[in-house]
Amino acid sequence: MRSWKTPKGRQVVRSRVLAAALVGAWLGCGVAAWAADQVSETAMKEAKEIWQTRCATCHGQGGKGDGPAGVALNPKPRDLSSEEWQKSVTDDYIGKIIVGGGQAVGKSPLMAANPDLASKPEVVRGLTKIVRELAGKK
Repeated sequence: MRSWKTPKGRQVVRSRVLAAALVGAWLGCGVAAWAADQVSETAMKEAKEIWQTRCATCHGQGGKGDGPAGVALNPKPRDLSSEEWQKSVTDDYIGKIIVGGGQAVGKSPLMAANPDLASKPEVVRGLTKIVRELAGKK
């Protein structure tokens, strides 16, 4: 094991320093990932308002695709409560659809884009959380 002495004469073992640095980096990544998933109360409030005014009109309150405006659409809006669909998509994919619309992922252009949300990633995360909470709802 390689080691060196500090200015005060303490011997330091390189492998312990490396291990501590790796643990710190690993924990730092975990904290960063956790922080990236957080949504402030303000952003969540805006996300809920957007869900009510833009999303639920086609997808319905429960996300089943049965909103008042969705009745006349062909194809019908996605059933966001479908557990099968929920398992098949990532949060990034959902965010891409929210901002870019159906065309952004090769789906129906009837799923409207929300380009104004491109500069509001925290609100998009809030909307993604709302979509995820619909999973399995009857």
